[in-house]
Amino acid sequence: MRRLNPIDLAPLDSPPQPVRLHMTTAVHPTDTLVPAPHDQFTHFVGERLWLDFVNSDRALRHGTRLGDALDAFDTYVNWLGAARVLDLERADAMLRRAQQQPTAASAALHEARRLRNVLRAMAEAGTGPDRRPEELAISEINRILGRSAGSRRVEPRSDGGFVRSFVTVGDVFAGLLVPVIESAADALVQGELSRVRRCANARCGRVFYDASRNGKRRWCEMSTCGNRAKAARHRQKVKAAPKR
Repeated sequence: MRRLNPIDLAPLDSPPQPVRLHMTTAVHPTDTLVPAPHDQFTHFVGERLWLDFVNSDRALRHGTRLGDALDAFDTYVNWLGAARVLDLERADAMLRRAQQQPTAASAALHEARRLRNVLRAMAEAGTGPDRRPEELAISEINRILGRSAGSRRVEPRSDGGFVRSFVTVGDVFAGLLVPVIESAADALVQGELSRVRRCANARCGRVFYDASRNGKRRWCEMSTCGNRAKAARHRQKVKAAPKR
């Protein structure tokens, strides 16, 4: 299991560490969902919002490299937009509020990183004998839900569909994690942890919900990690074949 970052599991009363607020991405209010900049993020392969959130630690594209989508507040907001958690109007409001209240935005980003580490530990532990990751996740879920006041709404999307949203009352940053929290809570309530997998590529680290019939899905994406594994097996087979 990946070691948890001690910064993200610091005591709750410890001051949040400074984070960068780039504010480089222009977001303009419209009636459509906020799109991430072209190819800014990797594919969402988790099949569940909370698992995609866990995978956000290596989801931001930097050319051929992958970076952390929670590296700065604006990329965090863009990721929430790409995940269809925020629409353009709310994303714009969040970026503007972060410029006005950088300390509060830093605290919100710190909390998001902390939660992600807790959820990763639960995802990787699955239904194994160690129940501590699950217990810690439940504690975090209840703590964040307990301080998030607001209302839930069903709103139309520009493509004719609908989206469920959470509109905060008071602290606008407090509700950002609620959809992620609710997704993780649903996994616990519906007993989905037994179907949560980590990609079989040891260099990948992405997690996903295995919805296959036989429950034997191994790769986050067959087109990437799956094909790489097949190519590696082929090279090994060719290398091991006796030379004529």
